[in-house]
Amino acid sequence: MEERPKQVVVSAIIPVGDRYADIAALYPQYRAGLDALAVPYEAIFVLDGPRRAVAAALEKLQDEDARIVVLRLGKSFGEATALMAGFEHAHGSTIITLPAYDQIDASEIGKLVAALSTADVAVGRRWPRKGSPLESLRRRAFHGAVGWLTGLRFRDLGCSARAMQRRVLEEITLYGDQHRFLALLADRQGFRVVEVDVQQSAQDQFRGRYRLREYAHRALDLITVLFLVRFTKKPLRFFGMLGVITGGIGAALLLYLAVERVLFGEPLADRPALLLSSLLAVVGLQLFAIGLLGELIIFTHARDLKDYKIDEVIRFPGESTRIDNETSDQHAVSG
Repeated sequence: MEERPKQVVVSAIIPVGDRYADIAALYPQYRAGLDALAVPYEAIFVLDGPRRAVAAALEKLQDEDARIVVLRLGKSFGEATALMAGFEHAHGSTIITLPAYDQIDASEIGKLVAALSTADVAVGRRWPRKGSPLESLRRRAFHGAVGWLTGLRFRDLGCSARAMQRRVLEEITLYGDQHRFLALLADRQGFRVVEVDVQQSAQDQFRGRYRLREYAHRALDLITVLFLVRFTKKPLRFFGMLGVITGGIGAALLLYLAVERVLFGEPLADRPALLLSSLLAVVGLQLFAIGLLGELIIFTHARDLKDYKIDEVIRFPGESTRIDNETSDQHAVSG
């Protein structure tokens, strides 16, 4: 049985959710990739819910390798929560996230870690990518929508293989399905994010099909990430824009109906256009009010909000000395 390293440099977090492979066969591949780093590491498996079969397999692996840590969540909370739970128990200065199924060639882990020499976050991009034309079209549509909404261009947000400095997860909190957008959230916070081409695993083949509900969830996720990346501290820009457009259309219709009534004697009773224009005007006013209320909340809590990071602090000893000297001179003059 291998001894657990006293000083962990790398912590690999592997969340085990609804989709997972044979852990007994997968971990030796990851272990080979982590051993190639030639630094002390730990492998943290987070069981997102009662995964008894996986837990039994991990218990056998722990008998052979004490670097394995197993966390069991009481029920399924989602991959993002599992990642944060694993991070809370991680000791390494470098954090690696890996999927519980075959996705990349484990020998490519070193590429992700090496990229941290010039970046804070390195996300994997499976290339060359396998899959059907329909899958390729779906991926392009998704990433195209993300790029259009956020202005950030990534090509494989679905890849769960990532490496990052510890401080990234210290300043970013993930929940729900936000693990897919970790690169976007890190970029918004000011971290340097790079995409690294890694070899796709030969076993990375999704043979099922996505249900209509999954597409609806991804659409809602896009709206969520739009708010998180662009309008977190500027809600009036979003709601105000929608309110002005909606209310403007309603006001224009009301004006048109009023002109018809006054100048041409057109009756207003039993006209659907009157109800529609009134509804648009009221909804527009409400949307604007929601944005204004959001701005007031942000203003009230602005002191507690932090959406930036300080990369480096440079001090000038000469400047400090000059200030001290000026202060001394002033005391001398006063005396």
